[in-house]
Amino acid sequence: MSPRARCLPPLLMIGLLVVLLWRTDLGALGQAFARISPAPVIAGLCLVQFQIILSALRWRFTAARLGQVISAGRAIREYYVASLLNQSLPGGMGGDAIRAWRMRFAGEGGWKLPAKAILYERLSGQAIFFLILALGLPLWPLLIAGQSPLRMQWLVIAIGSAGLLLIFGVWWLSRGSARTTLQNLSNDAAEVFLRRHAWLVQSGVSLVVVAAYVAVFLLSSFAIGASLPWQAALTIIPLCLLSMLIPVGLGGWGTREAAAMALWPLFGFSAADGLAASLLYGALSFLGATPGLLILVAEALRPRRRAE
Repeated sequence: MSPRARCLPPLLMIGLLVVLLWRTDLGALGQAFARISPAPVIAGLCLVQFQIILSALRWRFTAARLGQVISAGRAIREYYVASLLNQSLPGGMGGDAIRAWRMRFAGEGGWKLPAKAILYERLSGQAIFFLILALGLPLWPLLIAGQSPLRMQWLVIAIGSAGLLLIFGVWWLSRGSARTTLQNLSNDAAEVFLRRHAWLVQSGVSLVVVAAYVAVFLLSSFAIGASLPWQAALTIIPLCLLSMLIPVGLGGWGTREAAAMALWPLFGFSAADGLAASLLYGALSFLGATPGLLILVAEALRPRRRAE
């Protein structure tokens, strides 16, 4: 990838955030941040730790099914690093690629086996997201009814973005090379998700992890004074989180905020409330992953201490 291409996602993110702020009532945004209460923020940070650690254990289980043994401590450390980098690098998956590279010596076959385990581990979580969205489909007609044309335009943008993401996934799966790859991986997929009751572990753990993601978003919205009802957990919040998969910007920043601004008014809150809740969610997720920075710093200092 050329240097210009690498600069494109951050520039798109900056441009999108500028447009969002330009279309936002900054006074209302400031009031939303002024209402932040510490209790839900602390609870959200604790939940981020829980979801990272549980996700790391899910990855460890997935890797073990493929023949790669990872200690619980190392899995958690590597997941903290990957979570931090996923929110700091273009595309939102750079941390996962680096996690596979860092694990290239943890077994035979170089980085390919770690990459495969990471792919399946992420798929386990994304499948639950789509399941929750499917469960929430009957609620959407009630949310859309009576909305103003302007709100409907924002809603169409949000749902259209999610639709484009789904179409891209279907297109990729329909390609000949992708079908061949999936056929080659089918035995591994059965081992990871189906055999020896693996589906119970994968679905159970992923459901708890996804519930933690949704809960952090609910707490973020509650913290800025926009208490969402339970229906939001099955509708607008999963859609906001899935919008982060669109490969624009850094770690979902920008696309998540655009989706929140479009969707929060469906529950009677302002676009500024949606923007504030999404920004706070991003801040909690980033701060919750900062132990990954401490791990990287400790690794960087270790050779110097030996040299001294």
